[in-house]
Amino acid sequence: MLPPPNRRAALDHLRRFVPRAGAAYASGRNTDPRPGRAAAVSHLSPAIRYRLVTEQDVVAEVLSRHSFAAAGKFIQEVCWRTYWKGWLELRPSVWRRYLVELEAARDGHAGRADLAAAEQGRTGIDCFDAWAREIAETGYLHNHARMWFASIWIFTLRLPWTLGADFFLRHLIDADAASNTLSWRWVAGLQTAGKTYLARADNIARFTEGRFAPQGLAQEALALAEAPVGPAAPLAALDAPESGAPSLLLVHHEDLHPESLFPADAPVRGVVAVGDAALLWGDAARRYAGEAVADAAVRAEAYWGCGAKLADRLDAETLIAAAQAAGARQVLTACAPVGPVADALAALEPALAGEGIALRPVRRRWDAGLWPHARRGFFAFDAEIEGHLRAEGML
Repeated sequence: MLPPPNRRAALDHLRRFVPRAGAAYASGRNTDPRPGRAAAVSHLSPAIRYRLVTEQDVVAEVLSRHSFAAAGKFIQEVCWRTYWKGWLELRPSVWRRYLVELEAARDGHAGRADLAAAEQGRTGIDCFDAWAREIAETGYLHNHARMWFASIWIFTLRLPWTLGADFFLRHLIDADAASNTLSWRWVAGLQTAGKTYLARADNIARFTEGRFAPQGLAQEALALAEAPVGPAAPLAALDAPESGAPSLLLVHHEDLHPESLFPADAPVRGVVAVGDAALLWGDAARRYAGEAVADAAVRAEAYWGCGAKLADRLDAETLIAAAQAAGARQVLTACAPVGPVADALAALEPALAGEGIALRPVRRRWDAGLWPHARRGFFAFDAEIEGHLRAEGML
């Protein structure tokens, strides 16, 4: 069961899970039991996706109970999200390419019965149909089932991977631009060129405890092809905030724990917490993020001792008015990874500058330390995790 969308509930859920983050997780993480039954996975992905709890929070709690070796599988899974974000941050053109290809696929499949059957769970493939309904009804799906679902979508149903990724974005609470897009690319054989993931009936039966016996699955998964992506770019540098300058704090749904990013004595004169539904893809995510943003606003108001305003649009007019009311010369905010929030921030920066207000995104040390290592495949990235944790004093 997913924890409610507030930090206290997410931390309580994390602490209840921590005893199972070692051998129990490693041995049971691939099993997808019937919805409502206990599973080995943490169900923390929505809280981590919106950073109600940060990756550092999660790993620190786990390491308070387990050694790095004992909890290695779970820590590795947490860091996959970091890896995907870093990989896309170094290659933002892949996100833009996805959006262009998605529009073309929508045009080419408008009104298609096979697409409607897949999205509504009417394909006749028992497991796939159950998962399609589960996604739509709950906003969640076990990670192993996500891989099977994507493989069947691409190789058995022969639907465009971009439309499948869009289906996830529109329904999963925890979907983000990086993890969702790049995971679908990986299944399709685009992310690691030529390496695909084939869903097999025996594997599905085994790891769903015999719930499903799918018939007619593809027997091979030929990798899709695309134009070369190009090399990774350096991680973009950010201008440092002006020390001591009166500031407005902007809280957005990509990072909902500002207390661990900005110190209590930061010159915050006001807080704007934005829950902009237009920057999310689906109703379930919008409901979750809306409640989570409200929770972050309450915490920020208490932490900095100044008023916090909830806003439903991330626009220049809202920020300029709030900054001027607070006497702020700069807007402090968490650096948003590649995706709609980052695009929105970049678009409003010139308007703020025109009013003499600087926009100052701040990147977390976790991201700054690990994202640059996402230049190649995950295993090269994975080799850097332990060293990063030692450098941060977590080991």
